[in-house]
Amino acid sequence: MNETDNNADDEINNSIDDEANGNIFDDSDTDIDSEPLDAKAHPYERLSPDLLIDAIESLDFLCDGRFLALNSYENRVYQIGIEESEPLIVKFYRPDRWSDEQIEEEHSFSRQLADNEIPVITPLIIKDKTLFEYQGFRFSLYPRQGGHAPELDNLDHLMMIGRFLARIHATGACENFQYRETLHWQTARDSSQYLLEHFIPKELQTPYATLCDDLFNKIESCFQQTGELELIRVHGDCHSGNMLWRADTPHFVDFDDTC
Repeated sequence: MNETDNNADDEINNSIDDEANGNIFDDSDTDIDSEPLDAKAHPYERLSPDLLIDAIESLDFLCDGRFLALNSYENRVYQIGIEESEPLIVKFYRPDRWSDEQIEEEHSFSRQLADNEIPVITPLIIKDKTLFEYQGFRFSLYPRQGGHAPELDNLDHLMMIGRFLARIHATGACENFQYRETLHWQTARDSSQYLLEHFIPKELQTPYATLCDDLFNKIESCFQQTGELELIRVHGDCHSGNMLWRADTPHFVDFDDTC
């Protein structure tokens, strides 16, 4: 997510002209007062500019009409201009992916990390809540955080990232999730089988399947030798696009896959 979701760089500090960026949204023939979300329809079919504005203004903000779509695979994330204030980042969660309890647990973990002085971008708390709902869409708001991806060939950057990841893991070990999913090698094996059956071209299926079998057999052997492990809470999707480098510090965003 770019929750600041998100993968934003310095250029998003510029104003966004609606007409010049009209391709971001197409709200033609969209009725925001239509029936509730249809399970067969695209999850974001009804997420129009009017609905975006109404959702944010339901929390007593006044939007100025500027929108910038940010990179996000599962969710929909936008930078939203606010009258006489800094822009905000809004994340609309993909319907039916996470439960309310799972999202709130994600938010709680990120706040715990921030309380331990780890540079994590946490959702705004409004009226004692971080998760909101509007016309069938759940969403959260974040402060905008500029930055760029870290330089992975820079040893100083790697040292700083490693130190903060260690602190994230130390905090993650303090307690367990109750609702979030568990990341396990068997889950990855099941996912590879799904890819094989639905997406891998026929001419590549045999080498793909044999390579996956070899890898997972070795992974399973390693886990068997290790014995029982104590699981901890982790970011879950900590690639360079979810670290925004600013002022010699990585700012961690998008805990949507924390586990």
